[in-house]
Amino acid sequence: MKVDKILNEIEEMGDAHASSSANTPLREDAFEKTDAEKIDLIKEDVRNILDTLGLDLNDDSLKGTPLRVAKMFVNEVFAGLHPKRKPKASTFENKYKYGEMLVEKNITVYSTCEHHLLPIVGRAHVAYISNGTVVGLSKMNRIVDYFAKRPQVQERMTMQIVHELQNVLGTPDVACVVDAKHLCVNSRGIRDIESSTVTSEFGGAFKKKEVRREFLDYIKLDTSF
Repeated sequence: MKVDKILNEIEEMGDAHASSSANTPLREDAFEKTDAEKIDLIKEDVRNILDTLGLDLNDDSLKGTPLRVAKMFVNEVFAGLHPKRKPKASTFENKYKYGEMLVEKNITVYSTCEHHLLPIVGRAHVAYISNGTVVGLSKMNRIVDYFAKRPQVQERMTMQIVHELQNVLGTPDVACVVDAKHLCVNSRGIRDIESSTVTSEFGGAFKKKEVRREFLDYIKLDTSF
């Protein structure tokens, strides 16, 4: 049966860090329902899960949990799924003719592993070399946050951040390194609390060894204040 085949494939995958697409896999009808409709549906699904686990949903501590979780999914942790929330990254002419690398490092990443729906927590370091256009610094943080706020695979997220900034800035010379802890590794399964995962994507000039090395040296700098 087709269902048995799918279940076998999932079991064989296990904890493998697999992704089938460089784009977040969304159905064509993903945004036909309003946020309010999605919250109502998710609320009932969460209620069913907790009920199946045997929890008493009449308890004062638990009775509001289904709604809280539904709102959190739609409005917060998975808010980056909806294109209407994509940050408007205004660009400006590089009038001061800054021609060196610009690095925004230690950008906080809060994401969710799409395999177990457990948190991914870490830092992103992003850089670009202007070809005549610059973008506001906070917009780089917002772009990282937008792609983080969805069920994710870290490799895909790293690529999405670079590709978006390349489109915004009109240059291939963009790079990103993400260093993050995955609670699906740290809190379950192997339960290795010390390990983290590092991913990178280097575009344009950053593919050159000396440029890439300069970027990596920048993100090692101590910026404690």
